[in-house]
Amino acid sequence: MLRERVITIGDEVWIATALLHREHPERHDFTVQEIEERLRREEIAGGVRPGVRPHLYLHCVANREPNPNRARLLFATGKSRRRLFRRGDGYDPGREAGREAPAREDMPERYRFLLDWYLGEYSPNTGAGGSKADQASAKEEADPILGLWGLGKEIWEGVDPDEYVRQLREGWE
Repeated sequence: MLRERVITIGDEVWIATALLHREHPERHDFTVQEIEERLRREEIAGGVRPGVRPHLYLHCVANREPNPNRARLLFATGKSRRRLFRRGDGYDPGREAGREAPAREDMPERYRFLLDWYLGEYSPNTGAGGSKADQASAKEEADPILGLWGLGKEIWEGVDPDEYVRQLREGWE
C-alpha cells in the first residue's frame, strides 16, 4: 500500500499563494491574511496547521534571514504583504541554496499544474536554479536601474559630444 506524502507547510503556503496569483493576475502581491484565508479554503492538509503564520512571515520568505528554513518560496513586498519568489529577486545570502518552489513529487497531483505555470510563465528557468553565472545574469536583467543601460543611445548616434557641449555654451557670458 502506497502512503501519500505529507505536504510541508511551506509547500501549502506556496500553493495557496500561487492559486491567488492565478486567480488575480492583475495583483502584484497579497496580504498574509489573504494567503492564509486561501489556504484555509483549500484545505490541502485538512485545515490550517499551527505553523502557517511563521512560514508566511519568516520561514519561506526569501528576503528575510533564514530561521531555520532557507526556502525562497515567497518574497516580502511589505510588512504583511507577500508574493511568490521570482528568479532575479534579491534574497538573504543565507538562503542561497534554498528551494524556490515545491518538488513536483511532493505536491498533490491536483496542484501540479501550478508548478508548470510557475516555471513556464511566472518565474521561467527556476527550479533547477541554473548556474551561479545564470543567476547573476538574471539579477542584472531584473534590476530596474541596470535595465536602463543603453536606453536612448540612438539619439546620440553621429553626434560629437564636444561639439554638442560647445553649442550649448554659445552665448554664455
